[in-house]
Amino acid sequence: MNNEFNEATLDVHRLVMFLGYNFNKKTQFVSEIEFEYAKDLWVEQAFLQHSLHKYIQFRAGLLLIPMGIINEYHEPTTFNGVERPIIDNKIAPSTWREIGAGFAGTLPMIQLKYQAYLVNGISGYNNGAIFSGSKTLRDGRQKGSKGYMYQPNFSGKLEYYGIKGLNIGLSGYYGPSQSTLYKNVSKDSLHLIARADSSVINIGMVGIDARYQFEGISLRGQLYHTSLSNTTQYNAFTGKAGKPNDLGKTMIGYYVEAAYNVFQSFDYIQYQLHPFIRYQFYDTHYKATVKNDAYNNTIFTTGLTFHLTKGAVIKTDIDFFKAKNADQYSKIFNAGIGIMF
Repeated sequence: MNNEFNEATLDVHRLVMFLGYNFNKKTQFVSEIEFEYAKDLWVEQAFLQHSLHKYIQFRAGLLLIPMGIINEYHEPTTFNGVERPIIDNKIAPSTWREIGAGFAGTLPMIQLKYQAYLVNGISGYNNGAIFSGSKTLRDGRQKGSKGYMYQPNFSGKLEYYGIKGLNIGLSGYYGPSQSTLYKNVSKDSLHLIARADSSVINIGMVGIDARYQFEGISLRGQLYHTSLSNTTQYNAFTGKAGKPNDLGKTMIGYYVEAAYNVFQSFDYIQYQLHPFIRYQFYDTHYKATVKNDAYNNTIFTTGLTFHLTKGAVIKTDIDFFKAKNADQYSKIFNAGIGIMF
């Protein structure tokens, strides 16, 4: 029997303000300013968009990386559960944004949307290792804040919407991590270049996602597969006290979710109530030199999303999570409100 006090955490997790301007029919500025934890201020996105053709838009500035669902559609009224799916933290580091430029558009003749950008790479070394088996890639987001770059990365996504109620996405990210050890290094200094190369990993991430809506039924799922190379050298170089770092070679994560609006058949009820259940799995040591089962996790999430009106929700959920090396499931209860207008 637990004979200890349980502490609850209360937090204004995020407050995001949209600011945009239409210069004319072809040129727009889009930005979001985000306050986190009622004290931290970040620019979430800020880019200039210009229409070159009815099917081609040029974008440049601080861009959201188009990986999966949540990284672009992360407003609290657009997903079930108080917290975002955990794989959008552990595998794809949402909210992920970097400075870059590229093209986006819609091809209605084949019912396809596309995005393709060259962006500043995620950072893997700055006075020490940033990546590890537990931290994964999340702390390497440069977020447009005094970022450094020695080689750009590629990010892109295709979305098919040709079947009513169904949206299918294929996204990808590829390139090397960035390292401050290249700063002021002569290209003739093979020793210093080799040292800097040991602080870099190559990242190849692929995401597949699907969303389906039919009357009161909502289904969604997502899979991320991330391959990392040069990890043996990176772990040896960034280890401490003679012990190598533990960044894995492959990370994988996925979830499936189902929800239903129980008020769907009652036209006189203006509210929506969505019970939902989500199964999640992630393993940041899916392939690793020395596997750690603490990084292999299963999570069951169930809860309610109550839509008071369009753009205003009350949410509750409970997470049951278990690492492969744990004896039993732990649980966390969450409750919150979300608005978007």
